[in-house]
Amino acid sequence: MEPKIAQKAPYLLDLQPGTYWWCACGQSKNQPFCDGSHKGSGIEPVKFELAQAQKVALCGCKRSATKPFCDGTHKTL
Repeated sequence: MEPKIAQKAPYLLDLQPGTYWWCACGQSKNQPFCDGSHKGSGIEPVKFELAQAQKVALCGCKRSATKPFCDGTHKTL
């Protein structure tokens, strides 16, 4: 199954230190984070941790080679 494109741009967020689960299937209603919508799809969310507060660009097209971070792949879709 191909992931659904949530948006053709990254999610630019200021995140606090902690553990996050990035939605890889594109079906979450809580983009760009997982809400469990992937169940049964064969696509699993990607866990990532931040040691300090920082601005991140999380992939919105779900096709980045550097998941969960944007690598510009959306520009070719």
